[in-house]
Amino acid sequence: GALYSRKFTIDGEQISLQVQDTPFVSLEDDTDSICCQEQINRSIYWADGFVFVYSITDYESYRVIRPLHQHIRKIHPNANIPLLLMANKGDLLRARQVASKEGLQLASELGGTYYEVSARENCEGVHEAFQQLCQEVSRMIGSCNGEKRRGLHLVRPKSPNMQDLKRRLKQALTSKGKSATTL
Repeated sequence: GALYSRKFTIDGEQISLQVQDTPFVSLEDDTDSICCQEQINRSIYWADGFVFVYSITDYESYRVIRPLHQHIRKIHPNANIPLLLMANKGDLLRARQVASKEGLQLASELGGTYYEVSARENCEGVHEAFQQLCQEVSRMIGSCNGEKRRGLHLVRPKSPNMQDLKRRLKQALTSKGKSATTL
């Protein structure tokens, strides 16, 4: 999945938002278990909030939400992580397979906020939903009294970058050379 980064201001504070798109989560052979890649588990581990998106025109995408939430609860069993349930393709009412009532009920069951949007016709609904989630995450992090919750607000692991490794090696060599000449 792709990683998207944006910076914006909420309540006068600049926020850096990273969204990890986690494709290819599916149900295993008509069971309530999910099949997902290890990359998704790493993303779940470092996330401060979750957005579950399904299409109102695809009941299978809706069915994945509950098992995915259960999977997240296994990784974060005691954390109270904000979540948002977003029903997309609200402009395709004639092809609807998931009723708004079902989405509201699921959001209530999971302890999250529900939005029905059309990303194609009106991105304002998507923006509003993300803004609300970011405010909730900010409140949760702020309520920790300076202490980071276990399993929450972790620094995202970085993969080794050859340019960064070369730069650090060069710095190490340069600093050794400077200290040797000052003796």
